[in-house]
Amino acid sequence: MSGRLFGVGVGPGDPQLLTLKAASLIRQARHVAYMVNGEGGSMARTIAAGFIAEGAHEIAISMPMRAGPEAVGAAYDAAAARIAGVLDEGRDVVVLCEGDPLFYGSFIYLQARLAGTAAIEIVPGIASPMAGAAALGQPLCARDGTLTVLPATLAEPVLRERIAAADAAVIMKLGRNFAKLRRVLDELGLAEKAGFVERATWPDQRICRLADAPNEPSYFALVIVSKGEGAWT
Repeated sequence: MSGRLFGVGVGPGDPQLLTLKAASLIRQARHVAYMVNGEGGSMARTIAAGFIAEGAHEIAISMPMRAGPEAVGAAYDAAAARIAGVLDEGRDVVVLCEGDPLFYGSFIYLQARLAGTAAIEIVPGIASPMAGAAALGQPLCARDGTLTVLPATLAEPVLRERIAAADAAVIMKLGRNFAKLRRVLDELGLAEKAGFVERATWPDQRICRLADAPNEPSYFALVIVSKGEGAWT
């Protein structure tokens, strides 16, 4: 019988925000996989480090951060093949996922490649919009309000249109797209209603007004814009 594949959300940064189920699965896991960047660092592993059992087999999956679709696809193919080799031996694999596995998560692409070959279970985690809102003390939704989540990688006209139509918006994947987002919020008159959060729940967490945010924030930063009650000031 094939082993089981677990996509386990480890939350935004603070290890105390792991769910009881996530912590239990990681402690019991004999095979733990996670994504690493070009320098070999892994946010997900850093968060879960205190829960990984001594002697557990760790599967570090290198993922090109700024490569084209073909290179990224090939990296996911190779990662899925490595994990499938363990599953085929009847061994379970726990894949650590920062935030939630199915919210802009790399696990989505592993799941697509391994579906049908093994039983897959998803363990949800606290996603960064919830952590960011908590850091700001800013409600995401109230009453009949709606929330729109957007990547800043969208084309500027699309970003402007969707923020303008939203009751509240969380904009993620800032990085090199931050200047574009700032222009859009200035044009819409929403800059003063925008809160900035970088590395939510980490010891070096940063929260500030949009005007005080760094010009080139990290990938792990977001902006929350509320137009109604509870707008951050």
